[in-house]
This record gives sequence, structure tokens and C-alpha cells, in this order.
Amino acid sequence: QVQLVESGGGLVQPGGSLRLSCAASGFTFSSYLMSWVRQAPGKALEWVSDINSGGAAYYADSVKGRFTISRDNAKNTVYLQMNSLKPEDTARYSCSKDLRGDRGPGSPYYSRPSLERYDYWGQGTQVTVSS
Repeated sequence: QVQLVESGGGLVQPGGSLRLSCAASGFTFSSYLMSWVRQAPGKALEWVSDINSGGAAYYADSVKGRFTISRDNAKNTVYLQMNSLKPEDTARYSCSKDLRGDRGPGSPYYSRPSLERYDYWGQGTQVTVSS
């Protein structure tokens, strides 16, 4: 069965860095777009970043220039390197598997954390940015 298992969250001071990992199994990882989404307490689910099957990456404006998404198809793992963290980055971060291999700008549901585009989600890992 499909599994997505996130790790790497924790408590970090403002300006610090964390690297999140999402280990995938149960499907042909290299064929699918993978996303990171986040949800802060009391707030709506927010799309953070996509990486498509070809390795093209897309970012929310709120994280562009600070976060980097990458994937290692040999390890069936997607990563999110988070630098220059801010208190407003505090959230539970989850990875999700898209129904498609690519969903670039202009595609339906691009940059939206919609249930219509994902068929599997991980349990998430908590990131807290605080001094």
C-alpha cells in the first residue's frame, strides 16, 4: 500500500534552517508530482511547493527564495530544505502525492492544496519557529 512518511521537523530559532524528508513507498515514485503543504493552527491548508516528475519545482510566494524542494528517485524521497525560517512558517508540514506527473502554472488546481489533485497524504511533521 502507499505510504508517505515525513521526518525532520522540530523547534528552530528564527533565521534557522531545517530539512524535511518524505519517504514514499507503494507506487512508482518517479512518475508522480510530489507536493509539500502546511497547516498552521486555526488556519487553512496552504500549498508550499511542488516538484514534478521531471524535477521542475514551483513555490508559493511566501517561501520563494528561502525553501528548496528536491527529490531523489533512487531513494523514493522528496525533501524540503527550509532556510531563513520565520515564526510564520510554524505549521505542520505534510507531503502529498499528486494524481499527475506534472501540474505547472495554468493547470487545474496548480498551487492549490485541493483534494481533487492528491490521492495520498502523509501524517506530517511539526515545524515550530520560535526564539
